[in-house]
Amino acid sequence: MDNTIRTQPAASRPSRFGELVRDTLVKLDPRAMVHNPVMFVVEVGTAVTLWLTMFSSPGPQRAYDGLVTAILVMTLLFATFAEAYAESRGRAQADFLRQSRATAQARVVQGDGTWEWTEGTALQRGMRIRIEAGDVVPGDGVVLEGVGAMDESAITGESASVIKSPGDSVTAGTALLSDTLLVEITAEAGQTFLDRMIALVEGAERQKTPNEIALSALLGVLTLIFVLVVVTLGPITLYYGKHVVNITTLVALLVCLIPTTIGALLSAIGIAGMNRVAKIHVVAKSGRAVEVCGDIDTLILDKTGTITMGNRMATEFLPVPGVSLEELAEIAWMASDTDTTPEGRSVVELAQHILQRPQALAFSGESVPFSANTRMSGVDLADGRRVRKGAVDAIVKMVGQAPKALEEAAERVARAGGTPLAVAVDNRALGIIRLKDVVKPGLKERFANFRAMGIRTVMATGDNPITARVIADEAGIDEVLAEVTPEGKLALIQKEQSQGKLVAMTGDGTNDAPALAQADVGLAMGVGTMAAKEAGNMVDLDSNPTKLLDVVEVGKQLLITRGALTTFSISNDVAKYFAIVPAMFAGVPLLHGLSALNIMDLKTPQGAILSALIFNALIIPALIPFAVRGVKYRPQSADRLLLRNIFNWGVIGVIIPFVGIWGIDHVLGLFGLA
Repeated sequence: MDNTIRTQPAASRPSRFGELVRDTLVKLDPRAMVHNPVMFVVEVGTAVTLWLTMFSSPGPQRAYDGLVTAILVMTLLFATFAEAYAESRGRAQADFLRQSRATAQARVVQGDGTWEWTEGTALQRGMRIRIEAGDVVPGDGVVLEGVGAMDESAITGESASVIKSPGDSVTAGTALLSDTLLVEITAEAGQTFLDRMIALVEGAERQKTPNEIALSALLGVLTLIFVLVVVTLGPITLYYGKHVVNITTLVALLVCLIPTTIGALLSAIGIAGMNRVAKIHVVAKSGRAVEVCGDIDTLILDKTGTITMGNRMATEFLPVPGVSLEELAEIAWMASDTDTTPEGRSVVELAQHILQRPQALAFSGESVPFSANTRMSGVDLADGRRVRKGAVDAIVKMVGQAPKALEEAAERVARAGGTPLAVAVDNRALGIIRLKDVVKPGLKERFANFRAMGIRTVMATGDNPITARVIADEAGIDEVLAEVTPEGKLALIQKEQSQGKLVAMTGDGTNDAPALAQADVGLAMGVGTMAAKEAGNMVDLDSNPTKLLDVVEVGKQLLITRGALTTFSISNDVAKYFAIVPAMFAGVPLLHGLSALNIMDLKTPQGAILSALIFNALIIPALIPFAVRGVKYRPQSADRLLLRNIFNWGVIGVIIPFVGIWGIDHVLGLFGLA
């Protein structure tokens, strides 16, 4: 058995340059390029200028044709490199995941309780396997018996072990560090979540998303329009005389006018978006799920574990008249000293903070554990005193006569959405401990960001309305639905969708499966039931309910990046128009007025055309980092994002080409090419 604990590869490891070069060249195949109409037109234009270069007579025209051809080839290589580079980043991660899944054998348990070795690739759904310490889990499954520590670093990148117990899911490629587990296989070989993650990050099964298809169609239509314009421009120029505009110049005009920049980067943007989802340890079943995240209108979130920590914490001591805060804190500490629950630990920590006493209290006595019958816990001290904390009515019953201030404090805590615990010594009630489900830090700011983007947040919880409203106000949630059943969540999603909204939600239980399947984005927890994971279109391997917020931000960044680079691509065609069109007709007396459009004061027609083509090629690799890392995400409404793209990327897309083409023209002039 391979029990080597692997870690994620360091970013500084050598890249597979040879494979990257090979993929870049392979993607030049016209059969592959035809799926990208913009770059396919560039490839056809390159073939035309190459033919003219090879069969034209030696001289200045042939040199010009050759230069144009070389620049067009460079444009194609940069375009295919962008896609190959994005894929290579995902493939490197996939190779690491594949290593962590290394061929593993499985101990398949027979009907009589004995087990036999079987290849991991032969496992089938329903088989039961025995996993011992040091084994690599050979397939996805659910724990039937046993408790053990699991190393999931191969999947999540986190070195901390995770405790697995009956009912928990285990994932192929992870390693058991201790004890023994009996696991039932829940996925056929080749269909595990690790296999899906490899396919996702490798991009082998990536299909264009609906928005990407729509944008490709739009770019294709624009390209067709420019093709028709340029093709008809040739015969029209014959009116002004022969050889006014040659075919090479027409090809250059076409390449510069069609949106080559976004055409070259479109696939890379989509692949990079999928890779970013994988990096936050989420398995998406389709690219559409990632893209829809960027268009979400409503987020439906559970309270416990998603918005709050999930454990009630002591936040305040409320002593009754005649009792000091320090006395209440000390007695509450005694009552909770042996309480190992998160609630009990929080009482001790709060008491330590109030008493400014980090060391343990010095007292002796016999611990009294919590009982469902008494609804109290505490300690019987050696001096005979009984120290207790518990439900208010239970403490009142124990002391016989409680101060009215105790019940009033308990009522205030309950109205504020907290849970009151009473503290007493023998027949004397000392005060109230306020327990509260604490909102996770940073969520209020994140919800405010979603509000700025026009996304509405809804907390759907089974808690009572008072508690739910208090938590919602503290977290900044837009709407609250309390005492909601699983059926209620499903009805809520259907109601939102009937109004034309896209809905996202999280879940982990079998009762969440219908709602996860109905939601446009259903994020199931990795430790959840198989029903939930099969119903959702995303699975969070970290099982962090707040991951839904990260996924939405990834989807938003994908859409923002695509919109920004599309705006830039189309706007920079304006500058190239001003560079080439005046140069094309500079020698036609009747069109001498077009020279007024030569606002960059480009020296010669050929220099202007070469400068525009070179800029058109170089801008592609310059934008690859933006396509791969994504344009910086800022929480804004759709209208503000549109204006931001127009005024930032649109204006920059017009200005930069003017500066770039002017600079390239002057450099070419140094070599006598302009």
